[in-house]
Amino acid sequence: QLQLVESGGGLVQPGGSLRLSCAASGFTLDYFAIGWFRQAPGKEREGVLCISKSGSTNYADSVRGRFTISRDNAKNTVYLQMNNLKPEDTAVYYCAADGPLVAFDRCVLSDHEYDYWGQGTQVTVSS
Repeated sequence: QLQLVESGGGLVQPGGSLRLSCAASGFTLDYFAIGWFRQAPGKEREGVLCISKSGSTNYADSVRGRFTISRDNAKNTVYLQMNNLKPEDTAVYYCAADGPLVAFDRCVLSDHEYDYWGQGTQVTVSS
């Protein structure tokens, strides 16, 4: 059974940092692009950033310079490092997998391309 599990969410003050993890089970991430998405109350889900199987990345303008994504294929895990958090970053964060991508490489922020989703983890930025 293919499964993604997010962890690392919580409450943090503005300007603080959090690191989210996305662990895969039932499949290896080597041939998958991984995206992080978020959904705030009353808003549509939005793509935050993603990483392709080769390691190229794509970022939403709202998080550029503050968030970074990395992958550790040996641990079958992708990480989202969030620095200088703002109240507007408050949302449920989801990781998702696009693939397997064998013949080509891509990383997109459109949720329509992602086939497998985690259950989400809450991030709250508040003083």
